[in-house]
Amino acid sequence: MTEVRLRPLAEADLVERTTYYRSVGGGELGGRFFDLAIEGLSTIERMPGAGSPRIGELCDVPGLRSARIVGFPCGWFYFERVDHVDVVRLVAHAQDLATILGDLAEDP
Repeated sequence: MTEVRLRPLAEADLVERTTYYRSVGGGELGGRFFDLAIEGLSTIERMPGAGSPRIGELCDVPGLRSARIVGFPCGWFYFERVDHVDVVRLVAHAQDLATILGDLAEDP
């Protein structure tokens, strides 16, 4: 298993998305989102290569992979490193992915 490390922006995204779902659907929806987001990180930890490179290719960010959060229109975006998984963002699919992800550099 590869250690997952969240960058500060990814942590902030998780808090923001959880708060959003809590505000539109109550505590139960916010809690369900949070649990599934954390479950998604566990999946990435077990199988980092399973994430899709497609959005990274479209946004011209080599090595960027994405993993969807089941049941929600958003996903984790990350890079595989030698000794860990570098999780850079949690982004909703309705957001401007090219703008948000286009500024990412593979090396922070």
